Amino acid sequence: MRWTLKPKPSEDKIKHLAQALNVEDFVATLLIQRGIETFEEAKNFFRPSLEHLHDPYLMKDMDKAVARIEQAIQNEENILVFGDYDVDGTTAVSLVSSYLKSHYPNIATYIPDRYAEGYGISYKGIDYADDNGISLIIALDCGIKSIDHIAYAKAKNIDFIVCDHHRPGETLPDAVAVLDPKREDCSYPYDELCGCGVGFKLIQALGQNRNETIEDLVPYLDLVATAIAADIVPITGENRVLAYFGLKVINTEPRPGIKALTHQVKKKVLDITDVVFIISPRINAAGRIKHGNHAVELLTEFDFEQAQQFASEIEQYNADRKDLDKKITKEAFLQIIENKEEERFSTVVFQEDWHKGVIGIVASRLIETYYRPTLVFTKSGDKYAASARSVKGFDVYNALDACAEHLEQFGGHMYAAGMTLKAENYQTFKEAFEKQVSETIQPEMLTPEIEIDAEINFSDITPKLIRILKQFEPFGPQNMTPVFMTENAIDTGYAKTLGAEEEHLRLFAKQNNSDGIAAIGFGLGKKLNIVKNQNPFQLAYSIAENEWNGTVSTQLMLKDIRTNGRN
Repeated sequence: MRWTLKPKPSEDKIKHLAQALNVEDFVATLLIQRGIETFEEAKNFFRPSLEHLHDPYLMKDMDKAVARIEQAIQNEENILVFGDYDVDGTTAVSLVSSYLKSHYPNIATYIPDRYAEGYGISYKGIDYADDNGISLIIALDCGIKSIDHIAYAKAKNIDFIVCDHHRPGETLPDAVAVLDPKREDCSYPYDELCGCGVGFKLIQALGQNRNETIEDLVPYLDLVATAIAADIVPITGENRVLAYFGLKVINTEPRPGIKALTHQVKKKVLDITDVVFIISPRINAAGRIKHGNHAVELLTEFDFEQAQQFASEIEQYNADRKDLDKKITKEAFLQIIENKEEERFSTVVFQEDWHKGVIGIVASRLIETYYRPTLVFTKSGDKYAASARSVKGFDVYNALDACAEHLEQFGGHMYAAGMTLKAENYQTFKEAFEKQVSETIQPEMLTPEIEIDAEINFSDITPKLIRILKQFEPFGPQNMTPVFMTENAIDTGYAKTLGAEEEHLRLFAKQNNSDGIAAIGFGLGKKLNIVKNQNPFQLAYSIAENEWNGTVSTQLMLKDIRTNGRN
């Protein structure tokens, strides 16, 4: 692991902000590192407000989208709400369809089958609309590159409204409206919304037409917060406001579907991490193992008993997903070792019977071990399909774009993407991708990095600091949980390994004459020898609160441990 201490802002900036906020210098440092340099900016950061949300009509084509929907309602047309099968797509479909149904009955939903139709708008979905007399399709979390599909729909007199957040290609689809803050000609103030976030801006605009206030739309924010957490978009600006109030809904009055997924969780207050690891995987499991329709059914069900039944089924899908994940990951590791590919700059593996629904998760597992841009392929019909995951700082989307001549189609983000290719092009593509990665990746990107916000002493960990850090939430990209470093720590003799394979480490550390503090490091069991015999060591960690039997205590979540004095 590389430990990198973030650059320290100028002393003048630190002192000025620390005095204005009456906080310690290192707290001011944390804020400045996040781009917060004034009292007013800090106020907005610590006190998110629904008033900070932008006018939805600032988004290009929003007026056209609203006008077309209102026309459809006036003319009693049938409307289809179409979305991707992942968390962002299914929450977006649930949000927009449930909002529209509260005003108008002729609303249907459609989630493409991951295996029969693949990602994005499908011809089968358009044919379904045509067969059922649907004249308007609202596409969510997809569609920005569906030029041919939307032309096909137009020939059948079916209009499209595209609500997407992925990068557009050179040509936009010929839709009635294309809502995408990443459009070059869109001047919307915030371009990091997820697909469900764009869907929320659409209902916000529709609501303004109906004299609804933003408070009237707050109940939908549990869906938006779930999508923000799952899609790993920056928790800044508008996303921070949406996630903040969405978490409040999840913790107070969630929709029955989300309540059914979380009602057995013992924690009293769920945070963004709980959404990532408890809610999102279960919603995702429906589309990975069975069909995304099951997630939409759960999220739009208003009878709690029925929602519990749906949640029970999804729980089983999630258990099946975990079993497949373990099996395929093991097979992928064996393939890498047998082919002696550990020294490559990229990891590309293929097996035709791997379950398409979990190959993205497997790619992430492989990165945990080999830390390389990773593609996991399986057979999908007569083609090969893959999920890509990347390492910090490396844009896997750009790498795929450079190899586009070997691909049938691809799409995604800097750190996650999907693609298909013809079987006969697999080996050629694999070598082209390896060449592209080897020529463009920086050597340091091949080693996992721990970014450290500040060096502190254990004596700095006070109740006041913990209260302030809680106000930094919700955490996520560009506002990650602060990571601290402390030197000259020693274990008080309680260090031990945990887990069936002794893979985790628990210790009770102290520094100088400070009180001891509990610490746990998942996956750090092999570091036990560093902390034995009261040898001084360095810790990299975040600060958390641990709930156990109704008692809350401070606990360090260890990122790494190394011998004292190392640089």
